[in-house]
Amino acid sequence: MNPDATPSAEARPLRPRAPGLSFTDPPVPRYWFDGLRHATLLVDAVNLLFPKGERFFVRSVVHYLPRIEDASLRAQVRGFAGQEGKHAKAHEDFAAVMETHGYRMESFMRWYQRIAYDTVERAAPPALRLATTAACEHFTAMLAEEALTEGFLEKMHPAMGRLLRWHAAEEIEHKAVAFDVLRLVAPGYPLRLAGLGLATTLLGGFWVAALVDLHRQDAKLPPAPSREATAEELAKGPLGVFVRGILDYARPSFHPDDQDNRALAAAALQQLGLEPS
Repeated sequence: MNPDATPSAEARPLRPRAPGLSFTDPPVPRYWFDGLRHATLLVDAVNLLFPKGERFFVRSVVHYLPRIEDASLRAQVRGFAGQEGKHAKAHEDFAAVMETHGYRMESFMRWYQRIAYDTVERAAPPALRLATTAACEHFTAMLAEEALTEGFLEKMHPAMGRLLRWHAAEEIEHKAVAFDVLRLVAPGYPLRLAGLGLATTLLGGFWVAALVDLHRQDAKLPPAPSREATAEELAKGPLGVFVRGILDYARPSFHPDDQDNRALAAAALQQLGLEPS
């Protein structure tokens, strides 16, 4: 252990919340993101990755719980696990909605399971799994901040906007947990970079693969109301977030709390009625 490693400053308790979602009243249409086909499928693709991915994150962090002596960090880990478990279930529920629109992802999901979890997770040592989780959590926190500040959520079907606002806020809340555990049990910089490389490759690769499969299937489905993206809308996407995230995370002095956006998360939760104003 690294005796100098402590939980993030002013760490607040992490509380798993029930967001009160309904994907049927009113029903979520096929192109629920402002009528945009590609933008909807882009988010649908990462939605498919979330449930198994977030359970992997929990396994990777909770593995080290017996080695954590600090009571505050132990509580953070438990809160992290509770929040991620609720996220996984909510995104599974929406995957069922995708099936009602005609998408069949069983083949992709079997391939995703076989590569990511039956192969990579089993082969990687626990410290590398934790380092990969810490990097993935950095990417999801950056995507969360983008969603909460760029006005995307207001253009979505209300249930999807609520799902992603809740998820984004809690990702920001717990963004430092995996990193704090990593710097406690395995603080080496080369390991952190190895986790960054694996996280970038796996998250980016599986996201693209899911998107390609969804586009292939969507082209064979009956037409549904949609509109073309403007040039400005086409310019907005996750690639820039990934590039910034890599450069930021690669700094030797990096810590997730360098960017203090807790107030942004708190405001989002208050807007949802999940925190007192």
